[in-house]
Amino acid sequence: MPLLLGSSSLLAAAPVLAQQSPPTQVAVADTGTPLPGEIIVTAQKRAESLQKVPISIQALGAATLEQHQVQAFDDYAKQLPSVSFQSFGPGQSQLFFRGISSGGDGLPGGALPTSGVYLDEIPVTTIGALLDVHVYDIARVEALSGPQGTLYGASSLSGTLRIITNKPDPSKFSAGYDLTGTKFGKGNAGGTAEGFVNLPISERAAIRLVGFYEHDGGYIDNTPGTRTYQRPHTNPADPDGPPIDSPLTINNDRFVKKNFNPVDTYGGRAALGIDLSDDWTATPTIIAQHQKTKGSFLYDPKAGDLEVHDFTPEHTLDKWYQAALTITGKLSNWDVLYSGGYLQRSLDTVQDYSYYTVAYDQIPGYTYFQNADGSPLDPTQVFHVHQKISKQTHELRISSPADERVRLTAGMFYQRQANQNTAHYDIPGLGSIPDTPAVWGDDIFLTRTHIVDRDYAMFGQAAFDILPNLTLTAGIRGFMARNTLTGFSGFQSDITKTDDAGNALCRPTTGTDRPCDNINKKVDEAGETHKVTLTWQVDPDRMVYATYSTGFRPGGNNRRLGINPYDADTLDNYEIGWKTRWFDRKLTLNGAFYYETWNKLQYALAPVGSVGVTNIYNAGDARVYGVEADFNLALGHLTFSGSGAYNDAKLTRNFCQVDPVTLNPLTSCSVADGDVAAPKGTRLPIQPKFKGTLTARYDRQVGDVNAFVQGSMLYQSSTRSYLGVVEGTLLGDTPSFTTFDFSLGGKLRNMSFEVFVQNAFDKRGQLSRNTVCSPIYCGPYARIYPVKPQQFGIRFGQKF
Repeated sequence: MPLLLGSSSLLAAAPVLAQQSPPTQVAVADTGTPLPGEIIVTAQKRAESLQKVPISIQALGAATLEQHQVQAFDDYAKQLPSVSFQSFGPGQSQLFFRGISSGGDGLPGGALPTSGVYLDEIPVTTIGALLDVHVYDIARVEALSGPQGTLYGASSLSGTLRIITNKPDPSKFSAGYDLTGTKFGKGNAGGTAEGFVNLPISERAAIRLVGFYEHDGGYIDNTPGTRTYQRPHTNPADPDGPPIDSPLTINNDRFVKKNFNPVDTYGGRAALGIDLSDDWTATPTIIAQHQKTKGSFLYDPKAGDLEVHDFTPEHTLDKWYQAALTITGKLSNWDVLYSGGYLQRSLDTVQDYSYYTVAYDQIPGYTYFQNADGSPLDPTQVFHVHQKISKQTHELRISSPADERVRLTAGMFYQRQANQNTAHYDIPGLGSIPDTPAVWGDDIFLTRTHIVDRDYAMFGQAAFDILPNLTLTAGIRGFMARNTLTGFSGFQSDITKTDDAGNALCRPTTGTDRPCDNINKKVDEAGETHKVTLTWQVDPDRMVYATYSTGFRPGGNNRRLGINPYDADTLDNYEIGWKTRWFDRKLTLNGAFYYETWNKLQYALAPVGSVGVTNIYNAGDARVYGVEADFNLALGHLTFSGSGAYNDAKLTRNFCQVDPVTLNPLTSCSVADGDVAAPKGTRLPIQPKFKGTLTARYDRQVGDVNAFVQGSMLYQSSTRSYLGVVEGTLLGDTPSFTTFDFSLGGKLRNMSFEVFVQNAFDKRGQLSRNTVCSPIYCGPYARIYPVKPQQFGIRFGQKF
C-alpha cells in the first residue's frame, strides 16, 4: 500500500424530508439555518439544503435507508427511479442514470462506467463492477442525475452516486447495534449483526468504529441436467484422419444442490476525527470489506423457476479496502479541503461455461479432443477471471464564503487507476493432450492484461446573485487523460502471428504467467466539460432552474490486434427543474424535464469473425427525452411519498455493422443494404421507460411505543436487453413487473424493532438478461437476474 501524504430532480429526497431525524445544523448560503428535519447535502461541494440545490438529486437519508431495510446496492437502487443496472450478482453490477446505457459496460478489460461512484469525498469508480458497499451507519446516499463533469469529472457522464458515512463526533459518546434475521420464502435463512461506537478521545478528537457480518441464504437451485456435444473431435494419433464423430453426454450430478447461492459479507470502518485547531480538522479513515458468494444469481427459465443446470463449481470472492484522509480548514475566510485515497480491490470469479461450450459446438470447424487413453475429453469450459484493482486519487479545492454575492469553488484533481486483469477459459485436461490447442496450461483462450488510466484536471464553478432571488452559476473543467494497455490476449494461433514483414507480433516477455506479449497500446486525450445554470428562487418555498451541462467518459484501447482505439463519448444535457413546498410545507413536489444527446456512445460487441472476442466501438449517437418527479405529503400521522422517472432513449443515427475482415465498423451503412446492426430509432437497453416507487407510512404513539406500519410498491416497465437488433432479438425484452414490501414495528426508549416482508407476493421481476459470451453465440442460453425473491425478516436494534 503506498504511503499517503494526505487524502482525503427531480429526485429531490422528498420521501425523506418528513422522516429524517434532525441533521447537524449547518449554515447554508441564502437559506440561513435549516429547519429541523431538512436534509443537508454536499452535491455542489458545499453544505446546502437539498431544496435549494439546482440539481436533480435524490438523497436517501439514514431514516429512509433503515425504513426500507437497505443493506446493499440492489436495495437502494430500487428506491432511485432514474437508476437502472444490470448484474451477475452481489459485487457484479453496473450502474446507469437516465437511460445512458449501451448494455456493454462491466467488462474487466473494457470501457470505464458511465456513472461515477463516490465514498465520501473519494471516487471509487472502477472498470468492471461497481463497489458494493455494505450500508450501515451511513448518513445518506446521494444520487445526482445528469452529467456531473464539472465537479466530479471522468465517468460522471450520466450521473454520480455518493455514499456519505457518519463522522466521528468529539462532543458525545454514542453506540448502537442491530440484529436481523431473514428467510427467503422458498430458500434458506440468513442474518446480520451490525454495530458502531463513537468514542470521544478528548475535546478535540474522537474515533468512530463500525463492524458488521451478514449471511444471506440461497434461493436458486442447481438441478440435475445433461449436456450433449455433437460436433466431431480429432484423433491425436491421426490428426489428419477422419474425425471421431460420436456424441458425448455428461451430467452435473456431483454439483446438484438446493439453494446453492449463499452470500457471506463482513467488514468494518475506522475513522479518526482530529480538530487540529479551531479552523482545521483531519479525518483519516480506513474501510475494509470481504464478500464471498457461491453458485449463480441468474436463473435459467428453461430449467425452471429459480433453477439452473450448472456443471462446474462457481464462486466470487470480492475483497477490498480503502485508506483515505480528508483535511478541512480555512485560509482567512475561505474554506480549504484536501482529500486523497487509495483503494485496493481483489475480485476473483469462477463461472460455469457449459452453456456456451454447447453454443460453440455449433460453430463450423470447432473440434473436440481425446485423452491419452483414447477416451473423449470433456469439453466443458470454466470461466475464471481475476482482477487486481488499485486506485489512487488526490483533490485540492478551495471555496469562497457562502454568504457572499459571488461564490467560487475551484480545485485540482489527479487520479491513477490500474487493473491487472486475468481471464482463463479452461478445458480441464486440455494442456496434457499431445498437439493441444491450449495457449497456456488448460486455457483454450487467455487474457492477461494491465490497464492503467491516468486523469489530470483543473476545475472551477462560480455562482453570482444577479438579484437576491436570481442566481447564475457557471463551471468548467479542463482535463487530460491517458490510457495504456499491455499484456497478452488470444488463442494459441495468436502466439505465432507475424506482420507483413514477417516480424513476430507476440514479443518475448519476462512474465511467467503468459507465453508472450502481443499488446502494447496507448491513447492520450484532452478536453473540457462545462455547465451553466440559472436559478430563480420564487419565494422561500419555491425554486425553478434551467441547466445546460456536459459530461465525458475517456476513451481507451482494444486488446485485439488491428482494432482501432475507441474515442471518448460525451453527453449534452438540457434541463428545467423545480423544487417546491406547498400548504405550509405539508406537500413537497419536485421535478425536472430534460433532453440529453449522447455523442459517439461506447459499445461492447463481439462481432461475427471475432471468435467471441469482445471489442469496444463508438456506435454512433443517441438522445433521451425524460422527466423525473417526486413528492412527499404529510397528513398528520399518515405520510405518502413517491418518485418516478420516464425515459425515452433511442439511437439518432444508424449503428453500422462490423466489417467481418477488419473487425472495425463500416464507415457508412443503410437499412436497404442490410449492413445496419441497429437502425436509427432503436431503443437503448437496460433502462425501463418508466420506473416508480410509492410508499405509505402511518406513525402513531401506542402507549410508550412510537409505532408504525408501512407499505411500499415498486413498478418497472419492460426493458430492451441488447442494443444490436440480432442480439436483442435473441435475448428478448424483460417484461414489466410490480413488487410490494411491508413492515411494522416501533421504538421504545432506546430500542427499536420491526418485522418486514420484501417482495411480499414473490413476483419474479426481471432486472436484466445476461450472457457470459457474445449473444450471437450464447443468446439462446441467456439467464435472468431477478429482483430479490420473497423474503421475511425481523430486526431488533438499540442505541446508547
